Formats: sequence, structure tokens, C-alpha cells
Amino acid sequence: MKAGFVGLGAMGAHMARHLARAGMLVGVWNRTAGKAAALAAELGCRAFPTLAELAAACDTVVICVSADEDVRAVVAGLEPGLARASTVIDCSTVGAGTAREMHARLAARGVGFLDCPVSGGVEGARAGTLAIMVGGDAEVFERARPVLEQLGKTITHFGPSGSGQAAKATNQIMCAGIIQVVGEAMAFARAEGLPLDRLIDTLGKGAGSSWYFVNRAPFMARNAFPAGFRVRLHAKDLRICRDMAAEHGAQLPVVESVLRQYDELIDRGFGDEDISAIYRLASTLFDGGRHEG
Repeated sequence: MKAGFVGLGAMGAHMARHLARAGMLVGVWNRTAGKAAALAAELGCRAFPTLAELAAACDTVVICVSADEDVRAVVAGLEPGLARASTVIDCSTVGAGTAREMHARLAARGVGFLDCPVSGGVEGARAGTLAIMVGGDAEVFERARPVLEQLGKTITHFGPSGSGQAAKATNQIMCAGIIQVVGEAMAFARAEGLPLDRLIDTLGKGAGSSWYFVNRAPFMARNAFPAGFRVRLHAKDLRICRDMAAEHGAQLPVVESVLRQYDELIDRGFGDEDISAIYRLASTLFDGGRHEG
């Protein structure tokens, strides 16, 4: 297969590397051309000057960008170069409605579109062990499977277009609650004077453990939050979840609570830190409400 990759951020660059190692990667494109040129030089592929030229050289294009409007712009740029029976795989996290819109738009040209948001963080992208949630036509999914298998270890087709994004929204709601409660638990443990490294090692093997506890409680213990999954990006995802829930006439209390905390972190200049920075706010519960950092 001849694959192209669009969007070379913290996740996308690692995902593109896996396609290159599999001998599938023809070229890359990024809004910042210098980033595309650097990765292309590393991987021995081509940095295409336009999206249409990238599309014309590939039978499959993978997208990993930040927001709904980015996906729409990328698809519009790819469209002139896409051949019939080619496939666009969108690994971005966007609204299910956007996924259905792009599916219908490309289906009219005979091009397959799959919404394939991923979970597993930068660590999973680097290791090629992402969980991939897929929505779209079953035959297009089977056609795309060889590419998806280079990017993740758990690949599930959930149904028609938009289903992958609905599954990812479910995941993001879970992440919101988990990171919030891990922040509160770690703030409590510090206030109790517990040895945090030993606590993380022990509780990481207990019933209350989670991926976020094992991988992000150490950030809280060090009070340092290097960008993994950025606060502002999870806030964007949670607003998508809120909008999707509103279509059912429902509100999500945990989502609303975490969004308020994220808004405060963003206002204080911490929007580009990892979401474990929610600990900054949890820690104030034990110091009379005095803000830290």
C-alpha cells in the first residue's frame, strides 16, 4: 500500500514512523512545512508541497490533526488528488457529525472515509500499540486494515460513519473522571505525608488503578506536567462530548466539572501542559485554597 500522512504533531510523527518502517509511507504533509521536511529527511520519504499532490501519490491518506475545522480543510485540500477507491483514514478526535459529513462528501467521489480516533497517548503512538476506534463502511475498513495494524494493537469497527468518534467521546468522558479523581487522590496522599513513589507502585497494582494513574500520577508526584495530552486539547474533546450529549437532551456533570477546571488552568497559562496538571487545582484543597505554581 502507498500511504501518506497529514499532521505531524506529538502523535502523528510517531504514527508516520510506523508506516515508514512497514515500507508503506510515500510522503507527508504538515501545516508547518519545516516539520514535514525534517521528518521526510529522517524517514527517507517525500515532503509534499500540497495536499492534492500527496493524495495523488497514495492510495491511502492518514490524517491526525486537532479540530473539526482542520479535518474539513485537509479533506478539501486532498480532494482534487484523490482517486476513486482510495481511502482517507482520519485519526483526529472530532465530532461524529463532522465524520459523517466527510464520509458523505468523499463517498460522492467514490473515495472511502473512516473515522478512526485513537487512544493510548504519545506512549501508545510511539510503541504502535494504540487503541483505534473505527466508524465507516465495513469494506473500506477491511481495505484499510493493513495500515491500521501498523498503528495500533486493538482495532475495533463500531459501525457506520461517526461510530468511531462516538466511541472516542465515551473514552474522553472516562478520562475526564479518572484524571480528576487521580488528582484529588494524589493531593490527599501528599497532604497525608505518604511516600508517593511507593504509593504509586502499590496502588498501581490495586483495584483503583488505571492507565492514567500508572502513567500520570508520577507527574503529579514531581509536580511537573510535560505535554502529553494537552489540557486545551482535552477541553476541546470534552466540548464535543457535551455537544453530543446535548443532542440527546442530556448534561454530563463530570464533563462540566472538569471543563470548569480546565478553563481555569488555561486562564492561568497551563493550557499546553499535560492534563495531569489538574493536580495543580486539587492540591489547593489542602492548603486553604492557595493556588500553586
